[in-house]
Amino acid sequence: MPEEVLSQTEIDSLLSALSTGEMDAEDLKAEEEEKKVRVYDFKRALRFSKDQIRSLSRIHENFARLLTTYFSAQLRTYVNISVASVDQLPYEEFIRSIPSMTILNIFSVQPLEGRILLETNPNIAYAMLDRVLGGKGSSVSKVEKLTEIETTIMTQLFENSLENYQEAWGSIVEIEPELEDLEVNPQFLQMVSPNETVVVVSFNTSIGEATGMINICIPHVVLEPIIPKLSVHYWMQNQQPKESNPQELEALSKAVKQAEVDIRAILGEADMSIEEFLKLDNNDIIRLDQSIEDPMKLRIDEEEKFQIQPGKFKNKLAVQVLNEYQGGAGYDE
Repeated sequence: MPEEVLSQTEIDSLLSALSTGEMDAEDLKAEEEEKKVRVYDFKRALRFSKDQIRSLSRIHENFARLLTTYFSAQLRTYVNISVASVDQLPYEEFIRSIPSMTILNIFSVQPLEGRILLETNPNIAYAMLDRVLGGKGSSVSKVEKLTEIETTIMTQLFENSLENYQEAWGSIVEIEPELEDLEVNPQFLQMVSPNETVVVVSFNTSIGEATGMINICIPHVVLEPIIPKLSVHYWMQNQQPKESNPQELEALSKAVKQAEVDIRAILGEADMSIEEFLKLDNNDIIRLDQSIEDPMKLRIDEEEKFQIQPGKFKNKLAVQVLNEYQGGAGYDE
């Protein structure tokens, strides 16, 4: 078994007890030699590893950031949402832990089986409703008396937020969240068996002066097909560059070849002051830095690429490429 690390306070208390005679060193040795037994509750079987829980935590931290941006824009006020905890526990225990009257959004996540539950504390839900209706964001505890208009507003608000959930899961699996129902009494909701293991992600949420929790309950049956993807190995493998697809490279090359560029034939350049420019008049001559005997430069997107000479082609001005330009800064033949 892993060794238990004592804090400095516990160490000081232990030394004090030994020095005053309240505790005997021999008793400590005897206690250490006794067989230690860990209590295991079969009703609360741990079906997810710590590695998988950490992956779920990363996904929902991303979701929390997206949700903060979404609600801040929708409610036009300061909103802060952050992951408080990620736990696995029986479904029955989760239902007992939430208020008897609350806002429950049930949504499916095709192509995964089962449904996910998003529970919003009434303090938060009614602060959202008050902001949407033009209020200051105060909370009213009357969740058992939701009107048809209130239900419609809340449904639309949470339904539109599911796009952020789809984006948060995008690196693992492509899902299509769809809101199916909105309930207020958890006792009328039985998504899975009471002993089924669920992952509960809790978010600390504040909207203006209102604070509360938002919980996401994900049954094991939903995550079961993608459990192998919730490992660090999969995440690292996913970040490695993928092999190039010849068809994609061909399409990319074709698109690049069709891109338009700006081409200019530079006859010559000259520097002058503003005062000299303002004094220019008819028949004045500007001396260029280009000799008439030297080839001109062909400039492509502000960079010299070729040496050219001017001429005509089918009664139109044209230039002929002589060779590649060797003196351009940053040019590599």
